[in-house]
Amino acid sequence: MNLTETQSTKEFNEKGGDVLDTTQKTSHVPLWQSIKKSPRIVGYCLALSSAILLYGYDLVIVATVAAMPQFQVVFGQEYHGKYIIPTMWLSLWNVSSCIGIMFGSVVGGYYQDRRGRRITLAIGSFLSTIAVAICYISDLPDEMETRRGVFFAGKLFQGICIGILLCVTQTYMSEVLPVALRGPVIAFYPIFTLLGQLVGSIVVYTSLKHTGAESYRICFASQWPFSAIPFVLAAFLPESPTWLLRKGRMEHALKEQKRLDTSRINSQAVIDELQASIAAEDEESATHTYADCFKGVNMRRTLIVAFANIIPQMFGLQLLANSSYFMQIVGMGSANSLIFLILGIGLGLIANVISLWALNAFGRRFLILLTLNIVMVMWFAVGIAGIFTGIVTIWYTAVSMMIIVMISGLGSWPASHVVAAEASSLQLRAKTQGIGWFTSGFGTAVFAIILPYIYNADQGNLRAKTGFVMAGFAAVAVIVVWLGIPEMKGRTAMEIDRMFSLRLRTRDFKGWHSDVAVTSETEDLHPTMKE
Repeated sequence: MNLTETQSTKEFNEKGGDVLDTTQKTSHVPLWQSIKKSPRIVGYCLALSSAILLYGYDLVIVATVAAMPQFQVVFGQEYHGKYIIPTMWLSLWNVSSCIGIMFGSVVGGYYQDRRGRRITLAIGSFLSTIAVAICYISDLPDEMETRRGVFFAGKLFQGICIGILLCVTQTYMSEVLPVALRGPVIAFYPIFTLLGQLVGSIVVYTSLKHTGAESYRICFASQWPFSAIPFVLAAFLPESPTWLLRKGRMEHALKEQKRLDTSRINSQAVIDELQASIAAEDEESATHTYADCFKGVNMRRTLIVAFANIIPQMFGLQLLANSSYFMQIVGMGSANSLIFLILGIGLGLIANVISLWALNAFGRRFLILLTLNIVMVMWFAVGIAGIFTGIVTIWYTAVSMMIIVMISGLGSWPASHVVAAEASSLQLRAKTQGIGWFTSGFGTAVFAIILPYIYNADQGNLRAKTGFVMAGFAAVAVIVVWLGIPEMKGRTAMEIDRMFSLRLRTRDFKGWHSDVAVTSETEDLHPTMKE
C-alpha cells in the first residue's frame, strides 16, 4: 500500500467509517450481505439491465412478427392458398439483428473509450428509437420489395443500436461492480434476455386480436418505451470512475465513485486501487487500440472473451430459442409446442435466478464445465431417441430440451457472460467487449443459418437426431473451456492482470497467490479489494 492509500485509510477510520470483518473471505459472504454493502451499484446495474431487456424483446419481435397473419399479407406472398414470407427475406430478417450487433458492438467499444460510457449509452438508446420508427413505417411504400427492404434496414439498424447498448452495459458493469457481486449481477444478462422474450411473447399474443396493420404495428411501437429507458438512465448514471481515471480526471473520478458508494465505503481507497491497476497496465502498453487486443498477452485474454461469448451457441441456445418450431418438426402439435416454448422461458428464468447464488458460491470454470458435460450427455440421448419414431421420442425430446434450458441457465449461460467481463484488461476492456459481442453476433448468425438446414424436413431432415450435432458442439466447448478458460472468481483486476502477465497455465489460476497481496486494512474498506 502506498502513502496516499495509508493516509486515506486513516482519515476514513477517524471519520467513523465501517470496517468489515477481515476473517471472512468475499466468496463466503452471503449474497444479500454483499448487496447490502453496495446497494447503489446494484441499483444502477439493475436499471442498466433495461438495455438487455430490449435485446431479448427485440429477438422475439423479429422472430415472431413474421408469423402474424396480417404481417404475412402485407409483406408476404400467396402460396397454395395461404400467405407466407419468402425464405430469402425470412432468413435476412432473422440474421439482420445479429449482423447489426456485430458492427454495433465494435462501434460501441471504440466510441465509449473516446467519449465515455454515459454518452455512448444515450446515443445508442436514442438511435434505437429511430430504428423502431423505421420498422413502424416499413409498410408504407407501395412496392413489395421496397417494404421488405425497409423492414430489413430497420432491423439491421436496430441491431447496431442494441450492439452498442450491450457493449457499454457489460463494460460499465464489469468496471464498477465489487468482486463479490461481479458474477451474480452480470448474470442479469440471461435473466433479462429471457424476461424480454417473455414480455415480447405476451405482447405478440395479445396483438393477434387486432385486425389490419394495427396488429403488427403495436408490436413495433411497444419497443419505444424499452428504447427510451437507457436514454433517461444516462442522465442520472454516474460515469465510470475507471474511464475518468484513464482520461486523467481524478477529482471527477472520486466524485463519481462517491455517488456509487455508500458512506460506509472509503471511495478514495477504491480510486487508489484502480489507479494502481491502470498504472501497472500502462507500464506494459501505452496504446489502447483494437490492434492491441491481439498483441502479446492480450491475445490470450481476447480469445477467452471471444470464446466465452459463443458458449451459449455451443450448448444449443439458438435451437432452444426456436424450440416451438423445432418440436413441430419432430412431430409435436403447434399448441403443445407453444406451451413448451413458454415453459422453457419460465424454467430458464428460474434457473438463472438461482445462478445468482451459484456464481457466488462456486467458480465460473467449475460451473461451465459441469453444466456443459451434463448438457452434452443429454443432447446425445436426444439424438439416440431421434433414431426411433413415435410419441415417446416426441415427448422425451421436449422434456430433455426443458431440462437442458434449466441446466444451462444454472451454469454455462450466465457464467460465460461473467468470464467475458472478467478476462479483459482495464485499459482494453471496452474494445475487448466490442470484440466479444461481435463474436456473439457472428456465432448467433451462423447457427441461425445452419441449424434449419440440419433439422428441417426439406433439407438435412435430422429432426431429433440433431441432438448428436449439438452434443458434438458441447463436447468441443468442454475441451476448449478445460484447456483455455481459467478460474477468475474473487480476483481483483490487478490480480488477474498479474496472472496473465506471468502466463500461468489455465489450471494454475485458481491456486495462485500474489506475492504482493493487498493488506487486510485496505481489504476491509471496499468489496472490490482482494479476497
